[in-house]
Amino acid sequence: MNQQLQRTKEIPTQIKNPDLVERRRRQIVDAAVQLFIEKGFHKTTTRQIAAAAGFSIGSLYEYVASKEDVLYMVCDAIHAEVENGVQSALARSVEGHDALTEVIREYFLVCHRMCDHILLLYQETQALPSQWREKVLENEINITGMFMEVLASMGTSGNLPCLDENSVELVAHNISVLGHMWAFRRWFLARHYSIEDYIKLQTDFIFGLYGGK
Repeated sequence: MNQQLQRTKEIPTQIKNPDLVERRRRQIVDAAVQLFIEKGFHKTTTRQIAAAAGFSIGSLYEYVASKEDVLYMVCDAIHAEVENGVQSALARSVEGHDALTEVIREYFLVCHRMCDHILLLYQETQALPSQWREKVLENEINITGMFMEVLASMGTSGNLPCLDENSVELVAHNISVLGHMWAFRRWFLARHYSIEDYIKLQTDFIFGLYGGK
């Protein structure tokens, strides 16, 4: 079973082919994002999602059991993309300050690509059933934990000043929120900065929290 299906295995499906499930669910997520943004989660129907994805309503229910399942898949798609981006940056085996710079860059680029998804996550997470909402929040903490691991490792190796655990945690949360800020304030920021400008300025700011490069 591939990584994305493993993450959403709790969502029931009548289809046995895992590759087909992944492709069809990606179609459903892409269609649902635009509808949720335009109409709001509560005013969007599963029939509208099915039509936008090119499915019949019966076919849609072969891949999900409810509209809430679709919203959870949207949220999970964001977290999967972030995790893949950060892991990709780490796999390039860069050292020193470049390691953190690469991680920040990959994360911010994911936030740039998935601006609409991120806005939706913040606007509609409260509509999820409690078990899905808890998983979304857990995934958010896991991503912050990835940043903490990079920061702690760099402190141990001497590539950054060694901060106490609480300070490292706060810097990690700063990275997470600054990425999301591009989505929240894109309507203004994009008039004045390219995403590359934003990455450079915010990376300098994050290193500044450690007292400069």
